[in-house]
Amino acid sequence: MAVTQSPLHIDCDFDSGNIEIVDASQPSHVRLALRPDSHSGHFQWFHFRAAGLTPGQRHRFSLDNASQSSYPNAWTGYHAVASYDRQSWFRVPSQFDGAALHIDLDAEQPQVWLAYFEPYPRARHNQLIERAQGIAGIELLASGRSVQGRDIPLLRASHGVSADGVPGDGAPGKRKLWLIAQQHPGEHMAEWFMEGVIDRLEQNDAKVQALLAVADLYLICNMNPDGAYLGHLRTNFKGQDLNRAWQSASVELSPEVFFAQTQMQRHGVDAFIDVHGDEEIPHVFTAACEGNPNYSPRLAALEQRFRDTLCRLTEDFQQVHGYTRDAPGQANMALACNAVGQAYDCLSLTLEMPFKDHDDAPNPHTGWSGARAKALAGAVLDTLLDLTAELR
Repeated sequence: MAVTQSPLHIDCDFDSGNIEIVDASQPSHVRLALRPDSHSGHFQWFHFRAAGLTPGQRHRFSLDNASQSSYPNAWTGYHAVASYDRQSWFRVPSQFDGAALHIDLDAEQPQVWLAYFEPYPRARHNQLIERAQGIAGIELLASGRSVQGRDIPLLRASHGVSADGVPGDGAPGKRKLWLIAQQHPGEHMAEWFMEGVIDRLEQNDAKVQALLAVADLYLICNMNPDGAYLGHLRTNFKGQDLNRAWQSASVELSPEVFFAQTQMQRHGVDAFIDVHGDEEIPHVFTAACEGNPNYSPRLAALEQRFRDTLCRLTEDFQQVHGYTRDAPGQANMALACNAVGQAYDCLSLTLEMPFKDHDDAPNPHTGWSGARAKALAGAVLDTLLDLTAELR
């Protein structure tokens, strides 16, 4: 006798949740839609829970408006992530037919969470900031506010601690190295990267001590907490793309960028890395400032030194695939990388990680993941140590 399955319960009323239900009456094939960012037409991020699954049965979830999303080409070769406990995430088969993205899940448990990428929860962010402040040498230097009033902590790691627990001197004249992340809120791999930075500082190994002996690290782990919490792809609550606001930041529309710029002016910048995720390109890569008016052979050499060193340190980086280089003088100066590089005549890079996988070192089970982003952070810190003496 055939058993009639009950409709699934689909919801996204939680941190970073995003989905709209089109038709959930058939548990074997649920039709859904991606919800746009607040006050913006951008959409691509999704994160939802499906309850009432039948273990042992295949369930299909179709995102009907995938072809209308901000980056429709990104769906080709993409596989969604799933988790039964929101701790361990894995890839599930997904196919784009030119109109909808179809996600197929062979259910193992009665409920599952599905997302565009492994989410970085706000609660984990709060725990990360609290843990960082408990590490010797890291302080909460300042805190900004998002449009909706969420904290934007600026951490500074200002000295190392030797093996016998004696703090470093924190002397003036050290290089000022800035790392910021998740200007685009759907790019959750960026804060996973920042957790990797904090983890490495907590380990306090010899290379960390050597780096902090000559440099201060300025860290903003999440530039766009409103957008991340609301399940946005690209913008803050006011519909502002923060990585297009570095020539026009305001307290009203983009206080997140205004805060970062104010702190940079106060403390200085000798190197800047803006951590992002790219929807389309299945590789880890950097973009730089070759189109800036002040671009020079010195900056070009620093960029190449950074890339060559990072390639030697990890297989999770490459220099073949990436964005088309800007022509001389043709940079978009509203981007953080270009604006900071121009203002401080410094090494300034956008570090991009994939939503898909790093095809030069693929992992079919997880694709690119939070754990891999964290590991990349350690290699970046080692790369900065190699360059610090040459930054000025």
